Formats: sequence, C-alpha cells, structure tokens
Amino acid sequence: MLRIGLIKERKAHSDNRVALAPAQCAHICSAYPGIQIVAESSSLRCFTDDEYRQQGITVTDDMSDCDILLGVKEVPPEHLIPGKTYFFFSHTKKKQGYNQTMMHALIKKQICMIDYECLTHTDEQRILGFGLYAGIVGAHNGLRTYGKKTDLYDLPAAYTLGSYEEVIKAYSRMKLPNVKIAITGSGKVAAGIIDVMTSLDIEPVEPADFLTHQYLYPVYTHLKGSALYARKDNGLFHRDDFHANPGAYKCLFTNFVNQTDILMNGIYWEEDIARLFEQKDIQRNDWRISVIADITCDINGSVPINLGASDIEDPVYGIDRKTIEKVPPYMPLKEAIDVMAVDNLPNELPRDASEYFGLHFEKYVIEELLKEESDILNRATICKDGKLTELYAYMADYAYE
Repeated sequence: MLRIGLIKERKAHSDNRVALAPAQCAHICSAYPGIQIVAESSSLRCFTDDEYRQQGITVTDDMSDCDILLGVKEVPPEHLIPGKTYFFFSHTKKKQGYNQTMMHALIKKQICMIDYECLTHTDEQRILGFGLYAGIVGAHNGLRTYGKKTDLYDLPAAYTLGSYEEVIKAYSRMKLPNVKIAITGSGKVAAGIIDVMTSLDIEPVEPADFLTHQYLYPVYTHLKGSALYARKDNGLFHRDDFHANPGAYKCLFTNFVNQTDILMNGIYWEEDIARLFEQKDIQRNDWRISVIADITCDINGSVPINLGASDIEDPVYGIDRKTIEKVPPYMPLKEAIDVMAVDNLPNELPRDASEYFGLHFEKYVIEELLKEESDILNRATICKDGKLTELYAYMADYAYE
C-alpha cells in the first residue's frame, strides 16, 4: 500500500492551497486500490478537515507513516521528516539563497525531494503549476488597479468573490473604457490573462496594429517570440537560439510603451534575458503605461521597477517616475506608475486553483508513482539518499554544507 499524505503549509505567510482537493483524493483511492491518502489537519487550508472526512479521507496530526508527502510551498527544515519523499515547489534550482538552509536539511535528512516545477514532458513542457490562476487573478488585479487609478470603473477584489465562477459573473456587468493592454509571455500565465480578456470582451489585435491604431473599445495585444525579442546582430528571432543564447537578444517592448495603458507581464525571466525596459525609460515624455501587473513577479527582474512583492490585502504600490521610489498608489500617471506585484496570486482563488492543480497531478503523476522507474519523476528529483541527483549536480556548492 502506497500511503500519500497531504501536509499542512507551515511557511511564513501560510499558503491556503493544497495539492489535491477532497473529491480528487476519494477518486484516486477508488481508482487505485493500492493507494491510500491521508490529510494532515489544517485550519488554514481552503478545504476544511471535515470536507476531507466527508470524502472518506482520514485526517490526522501524525504523518510519520506516509511514504510520500505532498505540500505546496517550501517546508521549514525543522518540519522535514527524515527519509521521506516530498513533493513541493522548492525554489532551489536557481540556488536561491533564502532556501539554502532548507536544502542543507534535505540532504542531511536523506530526503527524496521532487520539485513540481521540474516535472516535465520529454519536450520540457511543464506538467504542473498554478500559472493559469496566477494569470487569471493577476489580470483581474491589473484591471482593478486601472479602475481605481482612473476612477472610471470599480472591480471587487477576486478573493472577496470566492470563486472564478463569481468573478465571471462580476464581469458580465462590466463595460470597460477604450484601454490598451499589452500582454507578455507564452505559457500558462499568459493563457490565464487571455482567459480574462475573453471573458470581458476585450478584443485581440496584432502587435503592428496596436502600435499604429487607436480604438473606441478595449483591446489587447499578445507579445511573444519575434514580437518581443530580436537578435542584436541581425534583428531576427529563432526560438531555439533564444533559449540557448538569450544574451544575444534585445527586447523590443520599449516600442510599445507609448501605446500601452496596462502592461500584464507573464514572461519567464532570468538574469541573462533582456528586461522589458530599464528604469530610466519611465521618465520618457511619451511613456503611457499607468499600471503594471507584474504577474511573474521577479524583483528587479523583467520589470525593473518591481521593488518588492506586495500582498493580497495590499496589492499595489506606486513608483515615483523621477526618484524610482515607492509612493502611495493611485497617484496621477505624470507622477507615478502603479505596480501590482503579489507573489501568491492563486491564493485569491485557492479552491479553483487547487482543483486545477490536482486534476493535472491525478492525470499525469499518480501513475508515475506506481512505476518501478519513471523518467518524469527522475527528471524532477533534485536530491535523494543524501546527495544531489546527476541532473542537479551543478548545485553542489549550494546544497552541501
């Protein structure tokens, strides 16, 4: 019998999401008689203990007899159980300094740690993530911020509505002004943003038209690939070359800053990838962007005026266009740009986000757990038996004390 435990979240600013919803647990146990699922008692989880019990799932405070433990965010070192197999978003593969102590504990306690972010198909397409709901909530927050800044309309916060179904109902009564929105990115985050655009009847337009036309209704353009990047030497874009040599490419987004009211940023970024713009650009006389929803939320990253993550209750801060310092939000554009930089956006719609995540876990990962050998799991296993796996050996200076 393979015993799987859903652990409660213990990281500071606790997360209320979960890897599997109650009904999903029940379905897995029914479909796979060799699997038993238990849930660690939690008062913060978006599904209550009683909701798990009603589906026949045992709720307990003791997870020591579980073979596999499923979390969402990083597990504090003192709560890691030696010798177990854990799944969670570890935020270690870039050798993030704030998680080095946890990484040391994973090695010392001989834990097998499988990172959700590293679960991929053979073409490196990610299998699991909350990106879709990050995009949905981030787009909603960006539009809400623009309404508050301009005083043209009012949108309630997503978390006050409780579910995406209720968010959609709120959209049915909305008529937006003729705002122009630029969306960046090509993954699940961008898909979530576009889902909101569709629900609000915001029309898509080609990048070239976005640059040259004004509209009497709200529009968006989706910037990715050759619309966003070009080689410095010849102005061309080749996707494989870009991924292999990102430093050889420049970003074209500055062409759009005088035609964009809202930037919704959903791109993946690393330090050798060109930023969307530089801090000095916001002082341009033709700068038009009044709201930036930095959904991927890399501090001083692709959006260089992201000066730190905000939180769900207080999601927006202003950036003074002259001093590049934080100021109160919703000031006139001539003085400040508003930045929405919440780094846990799916927590605003945690039940929807958890069910979406769990559906993919059930579809693509459960059967892998029952195999004697799984390439999918092996590619995502960062450490095991007190050492890094071969794929992650480059982390040695970070992982070992």
